[in-house]
Amino acid sequence: MVAFGNLSIAQSIDQILNEIESNNTNLSALRKACDAEIIENKTGLFLDNPEIEFHYLWGNPSLMGQRTDFSITQSFDFPSVYGHQKKISTLKNEQVELNYLKTQKKLRLESRKILYQLMYLNALKQQSLQRLEHAKSIASSYESKFKVGETNILEYNKSQLNLLNLIKEVENVEVERKELLGELRGLNAGNGVVFEDTDHSELNLPLNFEQWYQQAEKLNPMLKWLQQEVELSERQVKLSQAQNLPKIQAGYMSEKIPGEQFQGLVIGVSIPMWQNKNTVKYAMAHTQAVQGYSNDSKIAFYNRLKTLFDKTKSLQTNVKDYESQLEQFQHIELLEKALTKGQITLIEYMLEQAIYYESHNKLLEMKRELNLSLAELYQFH
Repeated sequence: MVAFGNLSIAQSIDQILNEIESNNTNLSALRKACDAEIIENKTGLFLDNPEIEFHYLWGNPSLMGQRTDFSITQSFDFPSVYGHQKKISTLKNEQVELNYLKTQKKLRLESRKILYQLMYLNALKQQSLQRLEHAKSIASSYESKFKVGETNILEYNKSQLNLLNLIKEVENVEVERKELLGELRGLNAGNGVVFEDTDHSELNLPLNFEQWYQQAEKLNPMLKWLQQEVELSERQVKLSQAQNLPKIQAGYMSEKIPGEQFQGLVIGVSIPMWQNKNTVKYAMAHTQAVQGYSNDSKIAFYNRLKTLFDKTKSLQTNVKDYESQLEQFQHIELLEKALTKGQITLIEYMLEQAIYYESHNKLLEMKRELNLSLAELYQFH
């Protein structure tokens, strides 16, 4: 995706994630490394190189003449060896792709979490700007009143301090926003992004955990990698057994001496007596170990997602309940009217306003935690 020189159009979460995935330099380098590894895994699958020998021998005394020998031979494993080697190569290359997919999903999760943090700060900034506008209006009003003697210096100072605090609050939020945007820029190969969302409801909690988990397990690249590692180890056992079978050598040979020539077939057998000792035992032991790791990882993955599912369900319930409760207490306008009419003091107004916005900040924090939890839950979907 082409980088923007002057970014002004806000981008959606999916647009940003796709752009980062396309531009990320680490992912790009990994893709090249994976392609190289795939080529490497396809080497060594063919027959051994043929062996050609030529001997030129001269006699002593010279009257004996010269002798020339020529031979060409080819070594063969049993056909099952080549079948197992090809399958092992295929499995290794599938694992290479799964490793790439794991890194890809990790990058998307990291980016999505940053975007959800940004979403929280965007909403917080929006709320702080609203408070800042109110504070400016009040500070201006109290400044006018102070000039004509309708209020005292203490009330005037309170209005100015309230304004100062809110100005700094907006500035601090903006500092945090820029830091997160900088992190995204780093993941996006130096290309900036514009993200202004303040709310997000793309992901929903699954209704049936067990059914949903089955799909998540199938899509987890690490679990699939371990499953293939078990299959790879089992295939290695079969390869080791096949390599313990005799190796055949066949070819052609000719021998020439003055007045005589001999030629014919060459057949040989290499009997594996010591070279492959314990290879089958090792392969079988390794298979058992890998199977144990695979089973343990499945159990750990299930428990982790179940815990995360229960946590997310509780967060979702809390957010809905808290949001519905807050809707009943929208009284900022009432506070302003009461302050204008002199029914409450400035300090009372500021305290009531702080309680109101603190409650809304709490809701924003709860939504952020819910989104982060959903992102973790759906990273393999």
